[in-house]
Amino acid sequence: MAVLSLTNAHLAFGHVALLDGANFALETGERVGLIGRNGTGKSSLLKILAGLEKLDDGLLQQQQGLTNVYVPQEPELRADATIFESVSEGVAEAKALRERYERHDENDDLAWVQERIEHIGAWNWEQRVDETLHRLGLDGSRLVGSLSGGLKKRVALGRALVAQPDVLLLDEPTNHLDLDAITWLEGLLNDFKGSLLLITHDRAFLDNVANRIVELDRGQLRGYPGNFAAFQAAKAYELENEALANARFDKLLAQEEVWIRKGVEARRTRSVARVQRLQEMRLQHAARRDVQGKVRLDIDTGSASGKIVAELEDVSKSYGERAIVRGFTSTILRGDKVGLIGPNGAGKTTLLKMILGELPPDSGTVRLGSRLTVAYFDQMRDTLNLDATLADTISPGSEWIEIGTQKKHVKSYLGDFLFSPARANSPVRTLSGGERNRLLLARLFARPANVLVLDEPTNDLDIETLELLEELLADYDGTVFLVSHDRRFLDNVVTSTIVYEGDARWREYEGSVQDWLTQSRRAVALQAKAAPAAAPTPPPAPEPAPVVATKRKLSYKEQRELDEIPKQIAALEAEQTQLNALIAGSELYTQGAKRIAEVTDRAADIDAELLALMERWEVLESR
Repeated sequence: MAVLSLTNAHLAFGHVALLDGANFALETGERVGLIGRNGTGKSSLLKILAGLEKLDDGLLQQQQGLTNVYVPQEPELRADATIFESVSEGVAEAKALRERYERHDENDDLAWVQERIEHIGAWNWEQRVDETLHRLGLDGSRLVGSLSGGLKKRVALGRALVAQPDVLLLDEPTNHLDLDAITWLEGLLNDFKGSLLLITHDRAFLDNVANRIVELDRGQLRGYPGNFAAFQAAKAYELENEALANARFDKLLAQEEVWIRKGVEARRTRSVARVQRLQEMRLQHAARRDVQGKVRLDIDTGSASGKIVAELEDVSKSYGERAIVRGFTSTILRGDKVGLIGPNGAGKTTLLKMILGELPPDSGTVRLGSRLTVAYFDQMRDTLNLDATLADTISPGSEWIEIGTQKKHVKSYLGDFLFSPARANSPVRTLSGGERNRLLLARLFARPANVLVLDEPTNDLDIETLELLEELLADYDGTVFLVSHDRRFLDNVVTSTIVYEGDARWREYEGSVQDWLTQSRRAVALQAKAAPAAAPTPPPAPEPAPVVATKRKLSYKEQRELDEIPKQIAALEAEQTQLNALIAGSELYTQGAKRIAEVTDRAADIDAELLALMERWEVLESR
């Protein structure tokens, strides 16, 4: 049953129709991911559903008595309030009702007040706030003004959750959150009993939270059952069919246009119905909203650096009594794509500055390679002059820009990043957050560099631009340092990860984030299995004698198990290949939501089974 719905919704800013007769329904208990290009109107739609903005035309309906809470990208919190006070704003009605009851005002209908208090559970609102703070790991006595962006986002979520809404509306909830916090949020939202509608470009987050994807595309809202992986396959099939249908239509239209322009003889006998059909086709073609162009990314790598970019030997760094890095050793080579992973405030930026020679270590040595040219993508966009035009930001004082050996007009170059020529002379302050990120990328890629430092480049970028950026970085010949909490983006780009492991210790792992998680989980599992065996203290031997340590011989059953494991792994990998092909194809998405769920769930189960078999293999071989 739908808790809220939109029917024939229209919304436009200027001549751009953000909603063009769109329809949408949010069902009870659904967790819907809302996706789409930057600037298509996702945030506006969320505000309309929250009652903060109005439609130009159309109908918004919701269940009677429905409560919904909206959490924006940048939550507004009073800096001088404590966390407890800020979260308590979510139970403002409960507080006010209890105060009215305790005042015993003669003019009040105390019977109604008491009934309302009991209905919304207002007697124990303090306990609800305390339980929510404990669940979110927040100290209620801290001032909001002293918090990081990630903690402020937690406070805003706490304020929303304590209200116990029927519908939760979240705009980019993973922004400012580190990997651990994002994993925590996934669990929190999966446990949420109400309906959820969220905007995010974090594909792994969508895979783990959403059970339906809704895309806002050219003014229409289209729903797809399943998570983001299921949506990708279905969307590819849909776009392929749309392109074929458009091509057939355009071919027929071209033929009819040739026919209508034939000579006098043809005009005398032409069909009136055929002329009317041609006029209708012209109108259809004019009204058609084609898929928006893709960002075209290119980069000037400049001259190559030396083979070694940086060599660190036992480096340490502290600020006062707080240690940031202890005994870190690493060698970064030309062409490495390195991801830095750690909680907010762990010291990723400090470590990065030491790697690049911008900050000397307290102890240890750092040796830099030769011919390094470094370009930075700034997380907070502080380097953008808001009063400068887009053209001056890319190429100050010139209409032309050189990318390697290629010379381009600045308007053409901005067009590659989906900025129309008319906007080239607009000030930067008119851009949205996602557009400013695109502008930063455009400026970054216009400068020759053999080392790229990307600090949270994925914030506010739409999914399609993220995928194109992944392709560019994968093909980039230089060295990349990437700070991001987007797991899918890291997995698709990095060749190694430097991970914070607590107590100012950092460790480098080969491979992607998934490789690091697999290795660390395996190490924890092996330690846990080994711990019980080491716990009991054996009694002293009556006659001390030298004991030669030998491996325990495997039992017949264990030896058979060891022999079978490679076959089991091969069978699972073959099944995994078949399922991946099925998910990537189009046939699956004609078989209904239940079949899609079965296939995607089985694909996830295979990963867990493979990990368990690999761990068991190691244990048996170690004996």
